[in-house]
Amino acid sequence: MSEEITPEIFEHLVHLAALELNEDEAQYLRRQLNNQLKAIHELEAIPLSDDIKITSHGVPYSPLITPPIRDDAWLPNPAPEDILTQAPETDDNYFIVPDIPHTDLD
Repeated sequence: MSEEITPEIFEHLVHLAALELNEDEAQYLRRQLNNQLKAIHELEAIPLSDDIKITSHGVPYSPLITPPIRDDAWLPNPAPEDILTQAPETDDNYFIVPDIPHTDLD
């Protein structure tokens, strides 16, 4: 493996993700990320011939076995008031949700 997530790169990623990790958590996560990176490099090293097509999965779906695309049909709930009665707070048939705390990330 020629590349590794260094402690400096990892710290930068932790800062960008706004994570709060203690030292043990940080070491564990960096080790796991490097293991994933190693696995990716091992897969990239497998020689493949040029006649192999790129696929998103290993099962070819022919038109004979592909299910038809279903219609995107909206079906209203027959009793929306039953759902609204379960909400802690509503207003004019809308759910009232608490404000989400917001902080600016530097």
